[in-house]
Amino acid sequence: MDYHILREIADSWVLLALFLFFVGVWFWAWRPGSRSTHEDAAKVIFRNETAPAQDTEPTKSEART
Repeated sequence: MDYHILREIADSWVLLALFLFFVGVWFWAWRPGSRSTHEDAAKVIFRNETAPAQDTEPTKSEART
């Protein structure tokens, strides 16, 4: 394959494929019904703001006593 042929393919078909991929990702992120998922992801760091999360397993220091 010649460089110019590869360059033409990259300038046309690959550019079109990447643009369609970008548009698809954009529509997937802004699809109807995804608001609750985005709000949950935005608030995940504040879930245990008032108290630490409860451990389900004892730590090593608690297991010794």
